Amino acid sequence: MVSAQLHILVLMGGWSAEREVSLMSGAGVADALESLGYRVTRLDMGHDVAVRIAEAKPVLVFNALHGTPGEDGSVQGMLDLMGIKYTHSGMVTSVIAVDKQLTKQALVPHGIRMPGGHVVKSESLYAGDPLARPYVLKPVNEGSSVGVAIVTAEGNYGEPIGRDVRGPWQEFEELLAEPFIRGRELTTAVMGGRAMGVTELKPKSGFYDYDAKYTEGLTEHVCPANVPPAIAEACMEMALKAHRLLGCKGASRSDFRWDDEKGVEGLYLLEVNTQPGMTPLSLVPEQARSIGMSYAELVDAMVKEALA
Repeated sequence: MVSAQLHILVLMGGWSAEREVSLMSGAGVADALESLGYRVTRLDMGHDVAVRIAEAKPVLVFNALHGTPGEDGSVQGMLDLMGIKYTHSGMVTSVIAVDKQLTKQALVPHGIRMPGGHVVKSESLYAGDPLARPYVLKPVNEGSSVGVAIVTAEGNYGEPIGRDVRGPWQEFEELLAEPFIRGRELTTAVMGGRAMGVTELKPKSGFYDYDAKYTEGLTEHVCPANVPPAIAEACMEMALKAHRLLGCKGASRSDFRWDDEKGVEGLYLLEVNTQPGMTPLSLVPEQARSIGMSYAELVDAMVKEALA
């Protein structure tokens, strides 16, 4: 039952590369909770976060953080030790899902198709390519396409990659190298044990990077996606299976690449997001709307699942 006495602390911000997105997610969530009659405390996470939460004494923490340490199990472990319930996935699930290589190890043996590849030392890229071009380089444990680079046969970063060329190799000691999969960008949200649908993302230029995700007008969202029924069904089956295998709670979002020249065999799961965005441009609220669930209803469902 919703009550003004039910106190929820919305945890947002922090110091990750996704801080600004988290602040937008948190503001939207807090507004929705207040509209539903909950008592809400908004907290921009600092290094005194445990003290601030203990002082606030919430019944529940709504985790609206993105990236580390809010999505990698650190905050989840802290809240477990404090004995405070929270939304979204628990510590172990968060540790695995934020690490793209661990996610592959957890899902591929169960029949979920993901790109091959391996982790490389960034320094090694200056001597030669780890894979045949084109290939993708990405941080092992960042979200929102932070630090993703597509290395093409045209030598867009030099051959080998130039030491002085701007890219993720300058920021991260290790990177995940994967074959580039041509085709289309698809995503599926899971909430309450249900896959909500499939959205196709069509960036106006380039690929679906951080700016394309969070700058209005840079990406067209097609929801539901105009794909064959077999592809939509496969996306939803894979997303739901990944959600269950990883032990996700609350909402998760699975991102795919689909090589439309290869049918279902061309569909690859890229990653599972355990803390999907809740901004006005975010995909989970959009898919919820497509099945008749308002933003406030979505937030309320996350709270009720966490409290159950």
